[in-house]
Amino acid sequence: MRVPKTILTVDDSPSIRMLLRFALSGQGFAVAEAEDGVAALEWLASNDRPALMITDINMPRMDGFDLVETVRSQGPYRDMPILVLSTESSDNKIGRARDAGANGWIVKPFDPAHLVSAVRQAAA
Repeated sequence: MRVPKTILTVDDSPSIRMLLRFALSGQGFAVAEAEDGVAALEWLASNDRPALMITDINMPRMDGFDLVETVRSQGPYRDMPILVLSTESSDNKIGRARDAGANGWIVKPFDPAHLVSAVRQAAA
């Protein structure tokens, strides 16, 4: 039996986490959830490395930019794919996320088929 790839989703909105879980688990992915950057780091410290992380930018305690930078500074996660999912879409924010180490950007609201395609491509 094939073990499903785990995707860590990080968003302070329970409804967005639910939509992500529905879209990804329906395509055979295991989905782990964190409500902000601090919770994501705690999850990473106590679980196996996920195949990919999807993070929002605007969150309490630790935003997505700081989360991406922190994750990239840790050895086991230097090459883990990271996608940003945000309502923000300015070139400045996208550039800042890329500079921090994000691999891609998806704008909310997202199309589930586009999201799954991006995840499959990034986690291949």
